[in-house]
Amino acid sequence: MAMQIILTQDVDNLGKAGELVSVRPGYGRNYLVPRGLAVTASVRNKNRLDHEKTQIARRVEKERANANELATRINGMTLQFERMVGEDEKLFGSVTNRDIAEQLKKAGIEIDHRIIHLDTSVKALGKYEAPVKLAAGVQATLKFWVVGKDK
Repeated sequence: MAMQIILTQDVDNLGKAGELVSVRPGYGRNYLVPRGLAVTASVRNKNRLDHEKTQIARRVEKERANANELATRINGMTLQFERMVGEDEKLFGSVTNRDIAEQLKKAGIEIDHRIIHLDTSVKALGKYEAPVKLAAGVQATLKFWVVGKDK
């Protein structure tokens, strides 16, 4: 049994804002609707959707423009993390996506650490790249160095 919903925002692997899609009832009722990602596809909501499609398209375009501008800023940056190192240049601790988000915040870019995709936390010196998945399908690549720090 499927549930018909109308997406109010783009959802990965499901659809774009304004689309009518079928999902499992639990997914729609417990995840999509409470988070404001979708509304149930009642006759009233379908009629309202026709009216709101232009507003949704305008909002998505604005999000995409903001995401593109943010991606340009992130692509042009190179962060540097200083960490204490031990033998074989292994770090005491690591550099995680939370550390990267904190450093970006200091640089004036506030983003959620969960959109920074590191395969694993960084535990060695060197140059790294991390994809940052911004809104509306825009992706930036953040470059950063991990360097040793004197004691």
